[in-house]
Amino acid sequence: MDNTQATGMKKNKKKGKIKWIVIALLLLAAAAAAVFFLRGKKTKKPAQNVTVTYEKQAVERHDITSAITGSGTLEAANSYLVATHIEGNILTCSFEEGDVVTKDMVLYTLDSSDISTNLEQAQISYRQSQRSYEKKMESIEDLNVKSEHSGRVLDIAVAVGEEVKNGQVLATVRDTDYMHLKVSFPADEAANFAEGQAAVVTMDSTFETLSGTIYDISPLDTVLAGNRLVREVTIEVKNPGGLSTIQSASAAVGTSESVAPGSFAYKDEGTIVSGMNAKIKEIRCKEGDRVEKDALAFVLESEALNDEIQAAKDSFRNAEIALQSRYDQLDKYTIKSPISGTVVDKFYKAGESTEANKTLCSIYDLSYLVMTLGVDELDISNITAGQEVELTAEAVGGKKYQGVVTKVSVAGTSSNGVATYPVTIRIDEGEGLRPGMTVDATIVLNSASDVLAIPAAALQRGNTVLVTKDSPSAANGTKPRDEAAAEEFVSVEVTIGASDDEFIEITSGLQEGDQVGIRVRNRNNQQGGMNFMGMMGGGNNRNNNRNFNRNNNRNNNRNTRSGGSRS
Repeated sequence: MDNTQATGMKKNKKKGKIKWIVIALLLLAAAAAAVFFLRGKKTKKPAQNVTVTYEKQAVERHDITSAITGSGTLEAANSYLVATHIEGNILTCSFEEGDVVTKDMVLYTLDSSDISTNLEQAQISYRQSQRSYEKKMESIEDLNVKSEHSGRVLDIAVAVGEEVKNGQVLATVRDTDYMHLKVSFPADEAANFAEGQAAVVTMDSTFETLSGTIYDISPLDTVLAGNRLVREVTIEVKNPGGLSTIQSASAAVGTSESVAPGSFAYKDEGTIVSGMNAKIKEIRCKEGDRVEKDALAFVLESEALNDEIQAAKDSFRNAEIALQSRYDQLDKYTIKSPISGTVVDKFYKAGESTEANKTLCSIYDLSYLVMTLGVDELDISNITAGQEVELTAEAVGGKKYQGVVTKVSVAGTSSNGVATYPVTIRIDEGEGLRPGMTVDATIVLNSASDVLAIPAAALQRGNTVLVTKDSPSAANGTKPRDEAAAEEFVSVEVTIGASDDEFIEITSGLQEGDQVGIRVRNRNNQQGGMNFMGMMGGGNNRNNNRNFNRNNNRNNNRNTRSGGSRS
């Protein structure tokens, strides 16, 4: 065999091998396509044919009760953990667990000897600050300068706005309307004189006589030359206008005459002075005015005094706060009951030491019990304060208790898309019940006995019901929307009343003897011949009862939370 033939044989073998590879690939692709086709045919759902029928039920009488039910845990009306905010040794503790205590009853006393000295110092500081403040407040009166004399203002020595010193003369006052004449009479005669008695005054220079009265009689005798006893008598004379202190006169009272003449003096004379360093704010009199004793003459102002008063006031307040703080601290050593109730736990007794912020005992007010019930958002609008509640507890079998709704909270919580609102229930008569027990509660919303009712699934939109054409109420019916029902039923409008999860009260539109229709949807598998029914007992119309089923789902959710559910 030559080389040309050998080369041709190799080429033929190579072509044959490629041919078989292509055939194998084509066979694999065909197998894959077959598997894909078979799988698609296997998972394809069989065709279904949906038919609608109506189940008939008689209109009958039933008892209907709509209620909210749920469970909760009992709590005491009030509870309190009695704690101390300080550390110390317990001196007294005169109660035991189970004892009934009253509000503000002393439970514990702690040793307070450590703060006694501090309290005494605070009391001393308080009294000192109080006296200082009161004294400064009295200085305010010094700003109102009053006249210590009665008479006419002779001159005013200051002006408004002028700064004055303590003791500076502000004005001079003199009473020139009356003059006083002091003369001596024989002591034995003067002893018989009386104040207010008439006297006659004779001027020495002119021998003019003036009427007067006895103003004052000295109780002391004076010895003159020759052992003559006399008494000084002051006689008041109205000034006719010309009398002055440089003139002298004698006097006679009845038949008794003065032993010697005397000089005149003004009845009252003096100055008005400032009682502090201040500024003249007001002048309440003018020169020539008559002022009476204790009349307001000048008003002063002093910024320095205002500052001193404020400083004294602040110091007094600080001392007051410090003292109150000591009293508050002392109060902490006497621990009283914050509520009336029963001592449930006692953790410390007399003779023991306690640290700060430790619980000493716990007290429960068991005068009544409370529980909280979670009510669904669809039902909360039906709950109001004052509604009665029936309660039972497994721990106290066979006994029912009565409670009352005391609070309906406006703040709800959401879980699994359902909002619930806490409702507080109070139980006053709870013999056998204890805090911590689980109780079941029922709140009746409305009820009706022996009323005409239909199954809840029979009610359609717009408060209409399908009744058979031979029913007594069919005469008031109209053609139904569903063509499938038109052959046997008519649509009747009704008025509804109370309802629960099974039945709805009919107050008008139907009567006994009527037959109502309940829609049932049937699904038939054309290949398998299987029949899928709706609800139990023939099934309810899913479209008509979507809300009803939704409420059932909500109730199931609520039951898992131990909250209130509707029945």
